[in-house]
Amino acid sequence: MSLRITLLLLAALIACAMVAVTTQHKARKLFVELERERAKAKQLEVEWGQLQLEQGTWATHARVERIATRELNMKLPVATRIEVVAPVAPGARP
Repeated sequence: MSLRITLLLLAALIACAMVAVTTQHKARKLFVELERERAKAKQLEVEWGQLQLEQGTWATHARVERIATRELNMKLPVATRIEVVAPVAPGARP
């Protein structure tokens, strides 16, 4: 009778050990994946900052004006042809 209990307890102990090992392995895999994703997120943040700087460079007033005059042959209109329009508040009728 005690041999049965001993074998049963041994089987339960082996099963618990297998579950613990499997759980630890899954936890380590998930941690590695989490670190990989954090590194990717950090890289994307750096890239985002670089893109914002680049956008700021491409959209500077002087650059836009230079392209407009040199490449597109655009010119400022005569002062008498410029008309200033006041903004209308949202929901207000003109």
